[in-house]
Amino acid sequence: MTDELPLMPDSGWSALYLGGEWTGPGDRESISVENPYTREEIASVPAGTPDDVDEAYEAAREAQESWSQQPPQRRAGLVTAALEFVREHREEIVELLAVESGSTAVKSEAEIQTARGMMQEAASYPFRMKGEHAESIVPGKENVVERQPAGVVGVISPWNFPLHLSMRAVAPALAAGNGVVLKPASNTPITGGLLLARIFEEAGVPEGLLSVVPGRGSEIGDAMADHEVPRVLAFTGSTEIGQRVAKQAAGNCALPALELGGNNVHVVTENADLERAVDGGIFGSFLHQGQACISINRHLVHESLYDDYVGMLTDRAANLPAGDPTDGDTVIGPVIDETQRDTMLEFVEETLDAGATLETGGEADGLVVEPTVISDADNDMAAACNEHFGPIAPVVPYSSNEEAIELANDTIHGLSGSVHSEDREQARTIADGIETGMIHINDQPINDEPHVPFGGMKQSGLGRYNGESILDELTTTKWISVQHEPREYPF
Repeated sequence: MTDELPLMPDSGWSALYLGGEWTGPGDRESISVENPYTREEIASVPAGTPDDVDEAYEAAREAQESWSQQPPQRRAGLVTAALEFVREHREEIVELLAVESGSTAVKSEAEIQTARGMMQEAASYPFRMKGEHAESIVPGKENVVERQPAGVVGVISPWNFPLHLSMRAVAPALAAGNGVVLKPASNTPITGGLLLARIFEEAGVPEGLLSVVPGRGSEIGDAMADHEVPRVLAFTGSTEIGQRVAKQAAGNCALPALELGGNNVHVVTENADLERAVDGGIFGSFLHQGQACISINRHLVHESLYDDYVGMLTDRAANLPAGDPTDGDTVIGPVIDETQRDTMLEFVEETLDAGATLETGGEADGLVVEPTVISDADNDMAAACNEHFGPIAPVVPYSSNEEAIELANDTIHGLSGSVHSEDREQARTIADGIETGMIHINDQPINDEPHVPFGGMKQSGLGRYNGESILDELTTTKWISVQHEPREYPF
């Protein structure tokens, strides 16, 4: 990353965006931001404190009241201006995503495209916040139901798709008339946080309405979630942490909007187009090194196609270019850090010790984990029953539609999935039977469209992002009745 990026504020990235101002490190501790491929430090970002979180929430509460009263074209214009800034600086954002999160060119372009789509959808929200009239059971009474902003929204975002997964909450929240406090992941405080501050600052966000407080979850996570000001807590991350956030938010009667972990299946039936199924399997397992909540965690393949599928998947995986994510030909870049690498490799080792067969991969060069295919796997093996969050493809055989559904549902998660069959009735039967919030026929699980509800069942989350669904999460309704004629009371 160069120090000459137009995206950077005057202070570089060595500042918090607090109450509308870039605030220097002071006596705060710092977070070293490292390139996951080279392990070189690219920035040093101040670590926010609970006091910073408190200041940010108070500033957002003060600014939000007047913001909520702005006409819809003003709120829409803010998001539209931010969208234009992203368009103008696409190349610099691609570079930032590569050096901070290990994103390859394909992944970065997809992330920016999705974020832009979310912003385009959000820009329409101010004109969609409509109320209604409702008939009354009381003579002479008029009922009006208004839709209003929730107030202040706290956002805790992850490191894997930092720009997109922060923007999908921040842009709709601002458009709907809310104030926002954003805590990005400590691995990606720039592309998941400070970059958004820069984008919206250039777009003309009112002072105090948006704050970005980088920090370690262990130090300020509780301050973000267990605070009396936010009315909505938008969290994306692990199920374990999400459950904690939900309890803390609920303790203040704030709405937890959670998108949590996944253990997604790619079901390949006996009636599948094998080449098409492998195409989907490769993309769904290895985009961004498998570091996506909606990536394929398990390949469930009918026994009649099992050997052919494993062979084709192995050949394709073994030939994926791996290495420096800034190289435009690279498909497999580095995983985010040593802890993630070690955990996923332990899952592989435990799976092989349990009797599975390593077809390709299984090693790492620094943080670049080889694309890994494991055959003879079953649902209880470590790489299959855990969300491995890496470039790992356990392939599990099955013999019937009923068994495929049973295996798919044998998890606490229910986020996404896919089913391949040329028999559409069979595909729908399996898709309908899988307990998941999203499932895709003759495709793979990594899909996200700005106007379609996005979210999971079971322990994969609460609520939905995108379209009308996220607008419902970020607003509240108010019933106003007017008694036009004198009312008769019983006493």
